[in-house]
Amino acid sequence: MELFTVNLQTCNLDGLCAAVCPLGIIDWKPGAAPTPAVGAEATCIRCGHCVAVCPTGSFSHCDMAVESCAPVRPEWRLSPEQGEHFLRARRSVRVYKNKPVDRDVLARLIDVARYAPSGINSQGARWLVLGDRDELRALAGLTIDWMHWMQSNMPEIAQALHLGHTLERWNSGQDVILRGAPAVIVAHAEKDNRMAPTTCTIALAYLELAATSMGLGTCWAGYFNAAANAYPPMLEALGLPEGHQCYGAMMVGYPKFAYHRLPTRKTPEILWRMG
Repeated sequence: MELFTVNLQTCNLDGLCAAVCPLGIIDWKPGAAPTPAVGAEATCIRCGHCVAVCPTGSFSHCDMAVESCAPVRPEWRLSPEQGEHFLRARRSVRVYKNKPVDRDVLARLIDVARYAPSGINSQGARWLVLGDRDELRALAGLTIDWMHWMQSNMPEIAQALHLGHTLERWNSGQDVILRGAPAVIVAHAEKDNRMAPTTCTIALAYLELAATSMGLGTCWAGYFNAAANAYPPMLEALGLPEGHQCYGAMMVGYPKFAYHRLPTRKTPEILWRMG
């Protein structure tokens, strides 16, 4: 099968597909139809830019038929003001309703997150969804065990991470690890994949924003993630595939409280180098 096909009846021969191809594997000359460059099939990263940019829907990739790619809805695009408000209104939620999140909703979050950018479109993020209350409590307890280990073996780092105060709150009955969230989503990938940390982080950021749009609250589970990468009992309990590493974890649930203001942040420090 050819790498891509072009409907010559509707193609306007503008070369946009060639212009946006990240790896330059589409040959085009003014007035001519695009064709695959030599070695294009082996080099193509299946990003879909070529299909997405064609204004007439004339370009179809062998792994991405134009019919399977929904059209962009201009009327759904946020204005700059709406986009800013959406991003500024996002909050890290640490108090959740005692209400489970349906599996289909969590699956939809991950479905959106898979569209996050990844190096050369590698899409290396894999997912572990934890939603059993007893298991979550046990994993939080293992994170606490890791904190005790840190206090005994790396006291300076433990102090910098405020682990002593965190342990005091845990001992008083507060779940300061997973905050009573009904679900935790872990992003993991092969530890030898150099793109994995960035890929998983961006994917979780997409998931977090998607959750906001669905009325859910999220919070990055930093202590949980640290234990997952440094404490053998935690690694064993997670049971990730061999050779995989946890690159981030997100608490997910329904917020117990609503927020009514947009907090301020520090003024950005910018070094400008403009022509």
